[in-house]
Amino acid sequence: MQTAAPTYVLSIDFGTQSVRAIIIDDSGTIIAKGQQRLPAYYSAEPGYAELPAEAYWQALTQACTSLWQQSPIAADAISAVTLTTQRGTVFCLDKHKKPLRPAIIWLDQREATVLPGLGSWRHLFRVVGVTAIVERFQRRAPSNWLAEYEPQRWRDTAHYMLLSGYLTLQLTGELVDCSAAQVGYLPFDFQQQRWASKVSWKSQALSLTPTQLLPLKPPGAELGKITAQAALALGLPAGLPLIAAGSDKACEVLGCGGLTPQTGCISYGTTATISTANRRYIEPSPWLPAYPAAQPGFYNSEVMIYRGFWLVTWFKEQFGLQEQQEAALLGIAPEQLFDELLKAVPPGSMGLMLQPYWSPGIRQPGPEAKGAMIGFGDVHQRAHVYRALIEGLAYALQEGRQRLERRNGVKMQCLRVSGGGSQSAQILQLTANVFNLPVERPHTSETSALGAAISAMVGLGRFANYAEALAAMSHLGERFLPEPAVAAQYQRLYREVYLKMYRQLKPLYQKIREITGYPR
Repeated sequence: MQTAAPTYVLSIDFGTQSVRAIIIDDSGTIIAKGQQRLPAYYSAEPGYAELPAEAYWQALTQACTSLWQQSPIAADAISAVTLTTQRGTVFCLDKHKKPLRPAIIWLDQREATVLPGLGSWRHLFRVVGVTAIVERFQRRAPSNWLAEYEPQRWRDTAHYMLLSGYLTLQLTGELVDCSAAQVGYLPFDFQQQRWASKVSWKSQALSLTPTQLLPLKPPGAELGKITAQAALALGLPAGLPLIAAGSDKACEVLGCGGLTPQTGCISYGTTATISTANRRYIEPSPWLPAYPAAQPGFYNSEVMIYRGFWLVTWFKEQFGLQEQQEAALLGIAPEQLFDELLKAVPPGSMGLMLQPYWSPGIRQPGPEAKGAMIGFGDVHQRAHVYRALIEGLAYALQEGRQRLERRNGVKMQCLRVSGGGSQSAQILQLTANVFNLPVERPHTSETSALGAAISAMVGLGRFANYAEALAAMSHLGERFLPEPAVAAQYQRLYREVYLKMYRQLKPLYQKIREITGYPR
C-alpha cells in the first residue's frame, strides 16, 4: 500500500529578538529551521524602541538562506507559507507603500500628551470610573504620538499596520492582514474580531481613519500569493499561497493544543504569558480584552508579564559572561548552561524574592511599576539571583492563573508550557512546583510556528478542521509533576510574601517616578 506524500509548509515566526523560518509537515514534525537574530533596537530617547523597517525583511532573507543550507527537502516541495509575528509593532507607509519612518516596537514606552476628544463617551467613562484606563490607552497609542510629534509624517501615512501586515505586503504585494494578529493600540473590536465601528469609543480615541487600516481575513484564509520578487529573495517558488494564522501568542496556544479553560498555556517568551482558550469572550480583567485566537471563533484570555523571559537575556548580558564564554567554546547557547545555576540553589532561593516588573504596565501592575528584589543576605550569589528571577516570573504567572480562574469560573487542571524557557527541564519542574499542577511540554518548543502551520494545513484543505489538524500535529512530550514538600514551600512564599510585594512597594514606586520622571 502506497503511503501519501507528506504536506510541507514554511512557517515564518517573527519574535522580538529573532526570526525563524521553519519547515513543518502534516504530522507536526520540524523538518528544518533557519534562524536569524534581529538587530538590537535603538532608543533616540529613554524608553523609545525603534528598528528600521527594512531590517525585518533582511533578517527573514538571512533566516531562509540558513534554512535552505540545511533543509533535507527542496523548496518546490513546500505547499504554502504562513506567518506569525510579535504583537503591537507598528509601521507607517505612504501612498506608494513605502515606510515613512522606522517601526515602533511594542516595547516602546513613549506617550502622547494631546489626546483626541471622546465626545459623549468621556462623561460615560467618568461615571463608570474607567477614565484613567481609557486615557492610558490613548497616551500609549503610537498613532496619537505620531499625530502630535510627527504631524507631517502622520499626514503622509496612507497605511498604518502591524508587523504582520507589513510582512504580508512584502511577501504578496497585498495590503491585507489576519484578524487574529490585531493586538495593540488599534480600533479593533475584540469581541466581534473586526475593526470597530466609526461611533465606537476606540475609533474616537485614536488619530486613525478607516482608510489607513488594512482589510482583515480570518485564520486559515489565503492572504495572497508569494510574488516573484519575494520568492527570489527567500528561495521559494513564486505563486505559493500565504495562509493567515495569527499573532505569536495565539499560535502558541493553538500549537500547545490549548482548547479549553481547563488547560493553562504558559509562554516563556520575551513577554511571558498565561492564557486559556474559550469559545466565549471573557476579559481577563474588566476593560482588558480577550484576544482573537488562531482558531476562528475562539478567544484567548491572557495575562502577560512584560519583559518576561527577556529577563534571562538581561541576566545573561549583565551577569552571564562566564556562561557566554563557556558556551562559545562548546558551540551551544549560554541559556543551556543556566540550568546548572538553578540546580545549585535550593527552592526559594534562600529567601531572595523577585518581582519581575522591569517594564511598567497598565493596571496590574500600573504605570509606576518597577522591578524589585528583597531578602538579600551575605549567602546570596549570582545563582541565587537567577533562580529568584525564574521563581519571580512563575509567581507573577501564578497570580495571572488565579485571575483567569476567577474570570472563567473554571479551575485549571494542567499547564502546557512553550517558548524558550520550555527547553529547560529545571524551569518546567520549578513551574510545576510553584503552580502545584502537572506541567506538560509539547513535542516541540516551536509551538508558535506549529500553530501557524496548523492554520496553514486547514487552509490548504489537508485537514477538514482544526480539531483534526491538532490531533495529527500537536503532541505531548515530557510531563513534570509537582513535588509536594517543595510545592507547599512555594505556596507559602507566594501567599505570604509575593502577593504583598506590589501593594507594599507601589507607593515607593510612585515616589520614584515623581522624583526621577522614570518610568515615563
